Formats: sequence, structure tokens, C-alpha cells
Amino acid sequence: MPQLVLFGPPQSSYVRTARMICIEKSVPHTLEPLQIGTDAHAALHPWKRVPILHHGDVKLLETSAIARYIDELGSGPSLLPATAAARATMEQWISILNCYVYDSVVRSYALKYILPRFRGQDPNLEEIRANVPAMERDIARLDAAYAGRAWIAGDALSLADLFVAPIVATVAMFPEGKAAIASTKDLSRAFEQLSKRDSFAQAHAVFAG
Repeated sequence: MPQLVLFGPPQSSYVRTARMICIEKSVPHTLEPLQIGTDAHAALHPWKRVPILHHGDVKLLETSAIARYIDELGSGPSLLPATAAARATMEQWISILNCYVYDSVVRSYALKYILPRFRGQDPNLEEIRANVPAMERDIARLDAAYAGRAWIAGDALSLADLFVAPIVATVAMFPEGKAAIASTKDLSRAFEQLSKRDSFAQAHAVFAG
């Protein structure tokens, strides 16, 4: 069987999600780093997003599709919940994370710290502070989603939790995000469990040290 290849920068939260799923499902893979926005990137993805999956003749865009493919390809317990309601809850949260939470928590908050540093600039703290309320609001919404259940879609780890983990890990790197997460009960509990998994350790090793 051909090797599964993921393209994208290892720091990307969506690349980390895809890698965590590969590891959870014991799917051997390689990661090909990719500089965002280059011609080489556009040749693989017309909208210049990551990750991108190539597996023999299979070529996939969009993390949700990639996640489903890896889950079906791999061995071990399914990362899809057992009931229709729980599967719908999982899909609901993946969509919420992709459409709303990523924007408020990563794009409009954490990346305001990260991207200037890549350019040798200081972050615009006034702009960051303006985005903190939306970040705090959506961290609180994630906390409420985990209340009264082991994982976001019920009693078992699902694909949705592996979308949550890198987003929370990213926001926790910065002071307001770290404080917002520290103020949660159920999200903190779930994130602590996620961060102990081997898949998390391997996918987040890029930040070690």
C-alpha cells in the first residue's frame, strides 16, 4: 500500500488534527512541510489551505474529509460515535469549530501573536485586546459543550475532540487564552485527558522546548 502523505506546516492546528487521527488509528504517514501561500501550495490546493492528503490515487482537501478517510482506513476503535444523535453532535461541533471557533480563537486572537513574530514585528496588543472577548466567549461555549459528558459527543473520544485539542493548545500559548482556559472546568478536564494521549504528544512535538 502506498504511504499516506500529509502536506502542510506542522504548526498548523488542522495539520495537527490530521496527524493525531493518523496516530490514533495507527495509520503510517509522512508529513511534507509546505510554505503557506506559495505557488507550490496553490498547485496542491486552489484555496491555499492545509492539510492536503495524498494516498496513492486518493487526493483530498478539507480536514473533515481527511479525518473521515483516515478513520475508515485505520485500525482500532472507530472515532465515529455509535448512535445517530452522537454522530450528529460530533458533526455539529466539527462544523462549529471550522466555521466559528477557529476564527475567534485562532485567526482573530492567537495568530495576532504568532504572525507578527514570523515577520520580526511586535504584536499589536490593542488589536489583540479587542479580540479577547470573542475568544473568551467561545472558550466558554466549548466548556459548556463538555459539561456532563466525558467527551464532546458523549462517552467516547471522537473526531471532534481531535479538532478541539490543537485549537485549545494554540490559544493556551498566550496569556489571555491561558487564563480563559484556566477559568473552565469541563474543557480543562477534557484537554488534560487529550494532552496525555500519545497522538497529542507526537503531533505537538514541534512546540517542544
